[in-house]
Amino acid sequence: MNCNDFKATEYNTPFITQRADPFLCQRPGGGYYFLGSVPEYDRIALRQADPLAQLPGAQERVLWTRHESGPQSLHIWAPELHYLFGGWYIYYAAGDKDDEWAIRPYVLHCKGDDPMADEWEELGMMHAAADDEFSFHAFSLDMTVFEADGVPYCIWAEKVGVGKQISNLYIGKLSAANELETVQVLLTTPDYAWERHGFWVNEGPAVLFHDGKIFVTFSASDTGAAYCMGELWAKVGDDLLDPANWTKKNRPVLATDWEKGIFGPGHNCFTKDEDGADICVFHARQYDEIIGNPLYDPNRHAMILRMEYDAEGFPVFDLSNIRSIA
Repeated sequence: MNCNDFKATEYNTPFITQRADPFLCQRPGGGYYFLGSVPEYDRIALRQADPLAQLPGAQERVLWTRHESGPQSLHIWAPELHYLFGGWYIYYAAGDKDDEWAIRPYVLHCKGDDPMADEWEELGMMHAAADDEFSFHAFSLDMTVFEADGVPYCIWAEKVGVGKQISNLYIGKLSAANELETVQVLLTTPDYAWERHGFWVNEGPAVLFHDGKIFVTFSASDTGAAYCMGELWAKVGDDLLDPANWTKKNRPVLATDWEKGIFGPGHNCFTKDEDGADICVFHARQYDEIIGNPLYDPNRHAMILRMEYDAEGFPVFDLSNIRSIA
């Protein structure tokens, strides 16, 4: 099944079309912000709406466009909007026209209190801690930030290895919105076959708090139908920089469902709907056969999944709970 003959089902209608790596968060005082990778990979555009159902038709504001040359001139990927350290920041990845896979994480800062109306400034590439010899020296992207017990943390993907390049996830504490306080700590590496289809990949981390636990979902394998989501977790109050406190599931928690017509689900985020219920926003395609380079297929669409939890408080990713926002 390819893009010319995909089957529409009651489950695979997009929430927002052609927005990969979706990021949705609540606005102070009500409503939502949304942004994601645009198919051209050339800009960062934000939209807002209240209620959630109006986001698909909301007008975007372009906050920033790529440079004409040099760093940040290519592959503008996976922007996320966060409020921390008393301000609004956007974390995103960017490459270089002269070295297209020199992907690194960068930070924008809003100079006012309104991300849609106020001016944004570049803070440049994310800074490693002073004694960290490794972070951000290689292909690195998909940065997310969060607070636990009042402490700000950062998780990102970075490739390592000579020959076979492997994308791992790392975690560290933040000293500022654009600087790590601690050296990187390895959080997860592609251990299982479902993380190694095409490429050995862990990327796209997202954080969810529930029932005294911190869950980190991540995406694995190449970006076709094998793309899927894994999960690891720790207890609230644990030392999050101690790998022994994290447990990783040995199976994906969300994967392609042929019957429902959802292919390659991944690169998600979490927020709450208007009723206060947890929702998972992820991207997926409506077909498995991609014509040409999968990276430049524009039809990774944002979809919304209503979360459920099992008796032990672990999240359940049931594609039957795809939420219609009509």
